Amino acid sequence: MLRLGAGEFPGTAHLDSAALVFRGGAKLAVALNTVKAADVAKAGELRVTHTGGVFSLLLGDRATAEKWALKVRYPKSLIDKLGLKPESRVAVLGVDDAEFRKQAAARLKSPPLTRLPPNPPAAGGGLDFIFYPADSEAELARLTELKHHLAPTGAIWVVSLKGKAARVKDVDVMRAAKAAGLVDNKVCGFSATHTALKLVIPVAARG
Repeated sequence: MLRLGAGEFPGTAHLDSAALVFRGGAKLAVALNTVKAADVAKAGELRVTHTGGVFSLLLGDRATAEKWALKVRYPKSLIDKLGLKPESRVAVLGVDDAEFRKQAAARLKSPPLTRLPPNPPAAGGGLDFIFYPADSEAELARLTELKHHLAPTGAIWVVSLKGKAARVKDVDVMRAAKAAGLVDNKVCGFSATHTALKLVIPVAARG
C-alpha cells in the first residue's frame, strides 16, 4: 500500500540498488540517490523523504520496513551487486554504460580487457568476469566461445535491454546458457534500461 498525500493506493513495491518503484493504483519511481531520509514509523510503515516530496509504504511488518529502510539509506553500488573485487580479472565486451565503467575503473586494480585473447587461457587461468551485451539469438550463440575464456569459478554477465524495449527474454538467455554448458544463478538490475543475468559453469563441470 502506498500512502501519498491524502490518498492510499494498493499495488506492488519493488526495491533495487538504484530505485524504489511502486505500481498499482498509483505509479511512483524514486531514484535512491534523491532520498534524504528513510524512517520506520508505525508497524510496517516506511516513510521516505526525497527531493520530490514524502510518501509512505505500508509493508506489513516492522522487520520488513526496517530492512527496506537500511537498503534505501545505504544502497549497494552496482559494482558490489555484480561482485567485482579489486583483483578481479575482467573483460567488458561492448557494454557501453558510463556509470558502470566509472565504478569498474574505481574498483579494479587493472583495467578491464575490451577484447578477448585470440586463444583460450591455459588451465588455472581465465577471467573472473565477462560482461557481454546480447539482444539477439545470434549474439547469445557466442556464449560457448566466451565460456572457454572463463576461470572455473568465473561468470558471464549477459547485459540486455529490459521492459518493453527487450528483444530477448530471460528464458532465451537461460536456454542459450544451457546449450553452452552454463547455468544462471543471479539477476541484477544493471541500469534504468538494462538488466543483467549471471551465468556460471556448473560446479560438477569445473576443472
